[in-house]
Amino acid sequence: MESLNFKYVNYLWNSEHTKHLQDDQLSLFLYRSNLLGADLRITNFGGGNTSCKTMESDPFTGEQTEVMWIKGSGGDLGTLKRNGIAGLYTHRLQALKNVYRGLEFEDDMVALLDHCLFDLKSAAPSIDTPLHGLLPFKHIDHLHPDALIAIAASKHGKEITKKIWGENMGWIPWQRPGFDLGLKLEDCLKQNPEIRGIILGNHGLFTWGNTSYECYINSLQVIEQASAYIAAQTDKLQVVFGGQKVESGLPSNRKKKAIYLAPILRGLCSSARPMIGHFMDDERVLQFINSNDLDRLAPMGTSCPDHFLRTKIQPLVIHFDEEIDFENVAMVRDFIEPFFGQYRKEYVVYYDTCKKQNSPALRDPNPVIILCPGIGLFSFAKNKQTARVAAEFYINAINVMRGAETISTYTSLPRQEAFDIEYWLLEEAKLQRMPKEKPLSSKVALVTGAGGGIGKAISEKLISEGANVVFTDLSPDHLIEAIRPYSRDIAISVICDVTDETQIKTAYDNAILAFGGIDIVVHSAGLAISKSLEDTMSEDWDILQNVLVKGQFLLDKYGAEIQKKQGMGGDIIHIASKNGIVSGPNNIAYGTAKAAQQHMTRLLAAELAINKIRVNTVNPDGVIIGSKIWEGEWAEGRAKAYGIPVDQLPEHYAKRNLLQEIIKPEDIADGVFALLLLKKSTGNTINVDGGMAAAFVR
Repeated sequence: MESLNFKYVNYLWNSEHTKHLQDDQLSLFLYRSNLLGADLRITNFGGGNTSCKTMESDPFTGEQTEVMWIKGSGGDLGTLKRNGIAGLYTHRLQALKNVYRGLEFEDDMVALLDHCLFDLKSAAPSIDTPLHGLLPFKHIDHLHPDALIAIAASKHGKEITKKIWGENMGWIPWQRPGFDLGLKLEDCLKQNPEIRGIILGNHGLFTWGNTSYECYINSLQVIEQASAYIAAQTDKLQVVFGGQKVESGLPSNRKKKAIYLAPILRGLCSSARPMIGHFMDDERVLQFINSNDLDRLAPMGTSCPDHFLRTKIQPLVIHFDEEIDFENVAMVRDFIEPFFGQYRKEYVVYYDTCKKQNSPALRDPNPVIILCPGIGLFSFAKNKQTARVAAEFYINAINVMRGAETISTYTSLPRQEAFDIEYWLLEEAKLQRMPKEKPLSSKVALVTGAGGGIGKAISEKLISEGANVVFTDLSPDHLIEAIRPYSRDIAISVICDVTDETQIKTAYDNAILAFGGIDIVVHSAGLAISKSLEDTMSEDWDILQNVLVKGQFLLDKYGAEIQKKQGMGGDIIHIASKNGIVSGPNNIAYGTAKAAQQHMTRLLAAELAINKIRVNTVNPDGVIIGSKIWEGEWAEGRAKAYGIPVDQLPEHYAKRNLLQEIIKPEDIADGVFALLLLKKSTGNTINVDGGMAAAFVR
């Protein structure tokens, strides 16, 4: 049965790796699932389902009983582990046929799945559980390969299925997943006992095998055959999607336009709740959005339920006029807003037309996917991973439309069927079970000096509270180490000298392309020089003014520009110092620069309040442990000023504050977080210094 000559899917099975797993069917099942989930042409993040059946000892009788193990609700095949699966008695699943009362009572069956559990530590069983449980095979894959959905979503899908596989493949027209669909799968197999799989119209594929490996190979072979058929038909075509209508231009120009557009789009998409963005402009996207068929196919919406649950029923398409000046924010916003207004209006009509008496309330009417011919695809969701995955699912939808149009004509789900999936009470219940969001969820922060010390602690705090963070620093090595624990769905790093205007712009450009915009700006980059007036040189003065004051000015200038574009308000926080208030010895250049930072806070708070942008200051003092400023001459200078050894500085600073506490970078991070929670506070200063009476703001 094995064939290793695959062109359209990745054969990843490692026989050496699985030698020691031959008697461990559960581990082989997880291994197979992870391999299938690793190839996005087979199934996307969170999509598809796999199962296996094993004989286990019944804890009640001690007798051997068959148990079905299946991916739990909301799990992902590529990362599936033991705690993400459900184990159910097969005979109890089969016995549910005795109490099934028909389609009208379909949702009642989901609660009964819990009564079938063998493993009490199971993940929640998914709606697909009966589809696996009512089939007799030991190993089953339910996948959403683009090639198979292209066939399933084509006008002549049933006929094409027979043309490719003859009598070896079953076909079931579209039906919402549930117990009744499981019965139809069972009946299809009874009517066609020799088939190797079943295609579900507008949905996906079921395949199986006697062993985990046989199931894996069967799935790959079926997908390969479908892909090869579509490829052969594609080779006969002169053009796809009706040919090209719009030119894209250079990649650099597309990125430039995306950077101008994303904050405006993000603000409009965030009218109901804040959103995080993602941008794609690869060849698959451009081929579709620049085509003649875009305006015919895009409004039809996606077909597979896994697709439109993440992408919404259809995208928003924005065709920009040639005379649009993308640098003119008012012009671009005025042009875009009517597109959003029309999309929201049509979504409300869709809801009102399809809703039922017990339907959940209308959800956010804003688009998830935005297609801009000549530029690319934008996606917006509550977090970066969800936005990225939505874009990936729309790529799958594009692949499906391309394949279906190549071999036949693309068909999408009827609007009522789509609505019944999108507003399914079971889906609503799943949404209600989602954990409570963290305070900074859907926020994007840019932090300077984030490679270590206070900046790193602030970045870590913001991430722990739900934010996406752009780490910036002068040191590549420090950035690599600081960002190591985080994926690109959480944080990115950008080398940035805050005295260089171009580098600051580049840092913001990276933030926009990664996350769609900026909500929080924290200027933590700094250095300290402790010298008397006569020892302070012009270069000392200049570097402190450039890093602390000019850097803050440039950071605020371009950060506020993005926040204004979004129209969502925002926060700017300056990490200054007690030394900007208190007159200490040997501190002329540093203290003056810190005082300038503090007054800039007051000036910008007054200026930016009209835009709901809050500007505040955190004043640390004596942050020695973990602070990179104290690794050099500054510590020596301060120790000299106070007439003590360097190693006594932490104790000295702790003893002089009212609370007699050592101040750490994490304490400053807490101060930043506190200001972010104070939604109606601007122009303020929080001292995080243990209590220094001389620094009390008055």
